[in-house]
Amino acid sequence: MTLTTKMTGGFSEHITCQLDPGQSVFAEAGKFRWKTTNVTMETRLSTPGGQADQAKQQAQQSGGSFLKAALATATEVGKRVISGQSMAFQWFTPSGGSGLASFAGDEPGQVRAIEIENGVGWRAESRALICAEGTVHYDIDWAGFNLGRRSKEGYIFEHFTGEGTVIVAGGGSLMDMNPADYGGKIQVHAGAVVAFADSVNFSVERIGALDRKST
Repeated sequence: MTLTTKMTGGFSEHITCQLDPGQSVFAEAGKFRWKTTNVTMETRLSTPGGQADQAKQQAQQSGGSFLKAALATATEVGKRVISGQSMAFQWFTPSGGSGLASFAGDEPGQVRAIEIENGVGWRAESRALICAEGTVHYDIDWAGFNLGRRSKEGYIFEHFTGEGTVIVAGGGSLMDMNPADYGGKIQVHAGAVVAFADSVNFSVERIGALDRKST
């Protein structure tokens, strides 16, 4: 079931999701703007496909203790707090038919809908997530100390796998680019990257050199 979305706005775009029966979306705290009254909003600490979610499913199947699930939830929340994410996600689910829920980013800019499919995940800059379909798996991806230090834009990515729609936002106007259209490689300012597929290899390199000439 495909998530139906509509983008509106100029200076700052909003995304409105039509949620059919059985569909849910989760969003970063603070990204919610409005909804129809038949859409319920619930705050959850765990994320779909995350460590806590997997531990809970294993505990239910084996009939064992939920202590492991509780510890996994604490670990998951701790990772998000360290990386600057919200502690919990807000979940939106319709009842009694289809419903609408609308979201927007923290700053003026555009939004993009990304379809996660065919086993190819996506990485996005920290705090880029607006909302995602409940079938999408969310995690925090560590870029590595050396790479984060050299890029000067942080060490953390949001990582999306599974299947479904992810909505991300970036400040200003966004450009969709495929390195394959430019010889297989492009050089982008570290602060201008919003999201890219796992199929794209990335690294950090120096462009140009310091000009010591004086006039």
